[in-house]
Amino acid sequence: MTDFKQQVAEALKEKTEGLELNEITGMIEIPPNSEMGDFAFPCFKLAKTMRKAPNLIAEGIAGELSEAETFEKVENKGGYVNFFLNKKAVVQSTLEEVMDKGAKYGGSSVGAGKKVIVEYSSPNIAKPFHIGHIRSTVIGNAIYKIYDFLGYETIRINHLGDYGTQFGKMIVAYRKWGNKEEVENEPIKTLLGLYVKFHEEAEAHPELEDEAREVFKKLEDGEAEEVELWKWFREESLKEFSRVYDMLGITFDSYAGESFYSDKMDRITDMMAEKGLLQKSDGAEIVDLSEYGMSPALIRKKDGSTLYITRDIAAAVYRKEHYNFDKNIYVVAAQQNLHFQQWFKIIELMGFDWADQCVHINFGLVSLDDGTMSTRKGKVVFLEDVLNRAVEKTAEIIKEKNSGCEDIDKVAKQVGIGAVVFQELSNNRIKDYTFSWDKVLNFEGETGPYVQYTHARACSVLRNAKVNIDTNVDYSYITGESAYELTKLILRFPQVVQDSADKYEPSVAARHIIDVAQAFNKFYHDEHIIVENEEEQKAKLLLVDAARQTLLNGLSLLGMEAPERM
Repeated sequence: MTDFKQQVAEALKEKTEGLELNEITGMIEIPPNSEMGDFAFPCFKLAKTMRKAPNLIAEGIAGELSEAETFEKVENKGGYVNFFLNKKAVVQSTLEEVMDKGAKYGGSSVGAGKKVIVEYSSPNIAKPFHIGHIRSTVIGNAIYKIYDFLGYETIRINHLGDYGTQFGKMIVAYRKWGNKEEVENEPIKTLLGLYVKFHEEAEAHPELEDEAREVFKKLEDGEAEEVELWKWFREESLKEFSRVYDMLGITFDSYAGESFYSDKMDRITDMMAEKGLLQKSDGAEIVDLSEYGMSPALIRKKDGSTLYITRDIAAAVYRKEHYNFDKNIYVVAAQQNLHFQQWFKIIELMGFDWADQCVHINFGLVSLDDGTMSTRKGKVVFLEDVLNRAVEKTAEIIKEKNSGCEDIDKVAKQVGIGAVVFQELSNNRIKDYTFSWDKVLNFEGETGPYVQYTHARACSVLRNAKVNIDTNVDYSYITGESAYELTKLILRFPQVVQDSADKYEPSVAARHIIDVAQAFNKFYHDEHIIVENEEEQKAKLLLVDAARQTLLNGLSLLGMEAPERM
């Protein structure tokens, strides 16, 4: 595909002083509206070297480039040079590229030969898979898909929270108040009830906390009875988690959780000791990070048990040795910012030159209308319930509209779950938000169902036309305003995918496919597509197919399905 931005930069290089080609490329902007052209170049930086006012520089450049074949016209306005590209050339180049690449349009081989690990979801076993987990799960899955689309070898890791003092609490609670049959019938809800009861009882009987710590120490030491109970809790939890992952269409390459590293931590603490990093503090072992503006990192408790940070360091070292990653991404809430800053710094102080390859991708929190979720208090919204209600609501809407949908159950699942996923991904990941059933189940406006419906509409147009699509068309038929605006958004899709990867921000891709959907619907409204003139119809159908493919590829990157009928 022709790089039109590069063409603009090369044309400018001949007419500017003191700027390298890459600098010029970086300065070129996309104007806020099409009336100002396809690209704009600000001349303010040139005023000093060329000793002229920016508007005079822009006027001179515009005059010299106005006859170039690449451009329909070049204008100067307020210190900017505005470039209007040859519409037919843009449309032809873009649509030929989409037809050639198909399902790979928007992807690239920029990551060839490089390996990326993405750790995401990572729920705690024996605890609910609640609405708060959806952020890490779907953001991480989208980041994985985006990097995979760009040619990286990408490994998906679900670092299960399957270790720590909480399992001492769970074992104590089960022994005191538990029932095997109840756990097998409803594992997570039963175990959650036991966990809540433990904390209620511990308020009146604080000695329970000591008992839980002792039990966890036995678990770490490999005591058979504790290990057997822990394994059972883990197996029952994974059965429930798998149902949610199946609904979301998410799979992992590894479920190696915290427990996997339990026999690898002595080596890590020994390495810290050799580097002189460990210090004694009230019987515990810490790494003093005050020199770096951080609180001390607790590595081993005084009873000898380890913590999250110890296991995370062991996991990172294992992953580098086992996978030899080029980038190690952690999709974990912003609450853990300090935790990651601490252990990234410790990795660096241990002498590992790959410390800067570890990246924490944080995100805002989900709260309920009446406050923050709390597992200890049993105040949670189960993610499986959210997904099921979204599917049920979608099925009701389809039936109400009498759409003639042939497979309501299948489409309701695609659209209902897509609505939940898209809501998570269409907003900037760092923003906190309050979970609301009304918002999740609202399918109007800039939503996932709107994009999916637009894709289905494009499929319907192509089905009804019953014409083979190819690029042997007269492109002058699709250079009108709405067709050209749609084409430009399709043209930008590959750069949007790259931007999403660079910023670790799926919302960049989500917002763009909303724009594509809106532009397609404007084109659909403004233009008659199925017309008597076969050449005109063929050209317009090619644009419809390119829009369909772009929407399909974009939805796929977000982990959503694209129904062909709705």
